[in-house]
Amino acid sequence: MHFGRALRTAGLPVGPGKVLAAAEAVQAVGIANRGDFYWALHAVFVNRRDQRELFDQAFHIFWRNPQLLEKMMGLLLPELRSPDAPQAEEINRRLAEALHPGTGDGPEDRPQEKEVDLDAAMTFSDRELLQRMDFEQMSAEEVARAKQLIRRMTLPLMDVPTRRFQADPRGARADMRATLRAALRSGGLIALKRKSRRTRPPPLVILCDISGSMSRYSRLFLHFMHAVTNDRDRVYTFLFGTRLTNVTRFLRYRDVDVALDKVAGVVEDWSGGTRIGQCLGEFNRRWSRRVLAQGAVVLFITDGLDRDAGAGLGREMDRLHKSSRRLIWLNPLLRYEGFAPKSLGMRAILPYVDEFRPVHNLESLGELVRALSRPAPRRLDAAAAWRERGEAA
Repeated sequence: MHFGRALRTAGLPVGPGKVLAAAEAVQAVGIANRGDFYWALHAVFVNRRDQRELFDQAFHIFWRNPQLLEKMMGLLLPELRSPDAPQAEEINRRLAEALHPGTGDGPEDRPQEKEVDLDAAMTFSDRELLQRMDFEQMSAEEVARAKQLIRRMTLPLMDVPTRRFQADPRGARADMRATLRAALRSGGLIALKRKSRRTRPPPLVILCDISGSMSRYSRLFLHFMHAVTNDRDRVYTFLFGTRLTNVTRFLRYRDVDVALDKVAGVVEDWSGGTRIGQCLGEFNRRWSRRVLAQGAVVLFITDGLDRDAGAGLGREMDRLHKSSRRLIWLNPLLRYEGFAPKSLGMRAILPYVDEFRPVHNLESLGELVRALSRPAPRRLDAAAAWRERGEAA
């Protein structure tokens, strides 16, 4: 019961029914074998692939794996790290707060103070801190607040002219067909009708990496994709790891929990390896002509770490770049000051993107929204700038 309560506090959907089912599973397999005990609880409490890492850490810490317990205690003690010391494996902050609730920063852990009226004109709120906090470092409460802010985001894509025209009394072109129809109705009197091009936001295509290296970010990216999909039309979302999965239809559910459950049920390569070139090749063959029509804007979300060492990636990126109006690469690794595209996958991607942006917190998502509402830079200028940056790196 206490273990289920810790999992629920850490963010897993654990209710009384699952606790009872876990007790029955343990009675069936016994507690003589630690492996059987682990997998019995795993079968009950874990429903999605993105929950495996949290459950695994919680199990070994709660049931006293000495190595992970030492890491957990080190997380709770003051941190004194040598610059030359190796960086230890990071333990989920939500799990730390769930197992040691008295050590958090929540309002229940702070001493009660008297209410004092202050002039907050020259101060900042915790919401501003949340905007700049890395998704990887957020607690369960902060993740919930971030999801609420993402749900209220809107994506004002810049309108672009289409091939169709609409009636406009001040249009630059004369509409001879409408003019002749009006002349027939009026008995010969001619009133010149005019028309102008119709404008419409371009389609938006999102290609998101859900491999193991991106698992800490893809969960919140899915909330962003759900908010964008329900905010406008012609939004197409694809997830890829070792294979490509079209999840556009599932993200159109209004309820975000139902949508993400549907997505988790259809995606089979969650938190696995990454084959970017192979997945892009499948996208270009099967989906490119369907979703990239009318000059679509493509958001390519990945860290660029490819299992196949960039095999065939440059050719597929070139084709994707030529088929889209604007190709934006969103990489969470770009938040580091000393970042350089040294891997073969990154070097294969970089020459074919129009913009290269970090995406690791709410502030970066807000910058992306503002960038999409502005006119795009000329392709030749953008390509030359990123090529020079790649050669310098």
